[in-house]
Amino acid sequence: MSQTILVTGGAGYIGSHTSIRLLERGFDVVMIDDLSNSSEAAVDQVRKLTNRPVAFEQVDLTDQESLANVFERHPVEGVIHFAGLKAVGESVAQPLRYYRTNIVSTLNLMDEMESRGIWQLVFSSSATVYGDPEILPIPESAPTGPTNPYGRTKLMIEDILRDAADANPKWRISLLRYFNPVGAHPSGDLGEDPKGIPNNLVPFAMQVAVGRRDKLNIFGADWDTADGTGVRDYIHVLDLADGHLAALDHLSNGCNTFNLGTGTGASVLDVVHTTEKVSGATIAYEIVDRRPGDIATSLADPTKANRELEWRADRSLDTMLADSWKWQSKHPMGLEPKEN
Repeated sequence: MSQTILVTGGAGYIGSHTSIRLLERGFDVVMIDDLSNSSEAAVDQVRKLTNRPVAFEQVDLTDQESLANVFERHPVEGVIHFAGLKAVGESVAQPLRYYRTNIVSTLNLMDEMESRGIWQLVFSSSATVYGDPEILPIPESAPTGPTNPYGRTKLMIEDILRDAADANPKWRISLLRYFNPVGAHPSGDLGEDPKGIPNNLVPFAMQVAVGRRDKLNIFGADWDTADGTGVRDYIHVLDLADGHLAALDHLSNGCNTFNLGTGTGASVLDVVHTTEKVSGATIAYEIVDRRPGDIATSLADPTKANRELEWRADRSLDTMLADSWKWQSKHPMGLEPKEN
């Protein structure tokens, strides 16, 4: 009998791609999502692309009673926890909403798991916990110091999970600090599909390339980098999804932390020019003021995950953006009509 994994935030970008990988590996999947920044159409695409049945529950994890009912209805044996608000700029403007949503959701989830004797958890953390890094590339042992409320919620949740694992040796938890996921399913039928104006660079650039938006704003060209624009470690969403399966395969007692990234950086302008190359479009852009909470460079040292999880991200930036373009050009308005 196959193992049943609950994927919170399952209709979201990373959750949906990870669900595909789980189903391809023979796991049964229960996807849970409140659809605040996603669409049930993504769940339908997961079913279509895998030709597997998938249970879906539209539930807000801050509603503990509804969450408890999900566990009552499904024989969950492990959880991959993606659900949460995730926009850096929005978190600066709406900190209380971010703390309430991200932390209460996780506490409710942990309560339900513990009460049912479910001890396997893979948590979607973030490289934002490192803040403005003192060491590049960043190892897991680097000091933490998030520069925005979103990153602080991730670090607080990490502390909660570590404390839970220290208090109860049955817990087997992986904290995955990942860098900047981009790309799409190679079919072109599942990709990053934000509601409203995208918060992330690649979907915004792709929407400019497809003619949905006029221009891209680049937040600062005076950073301490080679071309003055911010440098990030971009990772293909399927490499990232495979990292979650590797973490699930290698869960051990206690709470273990891993970076998921490539170890290679690309600037905003690198992304713009590569998007132009793969799409054949010109990306109009304007340099605007820096955003609060941003940093110059974020670059992973993925050595620990390479070694202990036997995992490696190997898709190139060209592949990532070519897959993103295939998705965007095939579905210019996303999976379903939505407001710009």
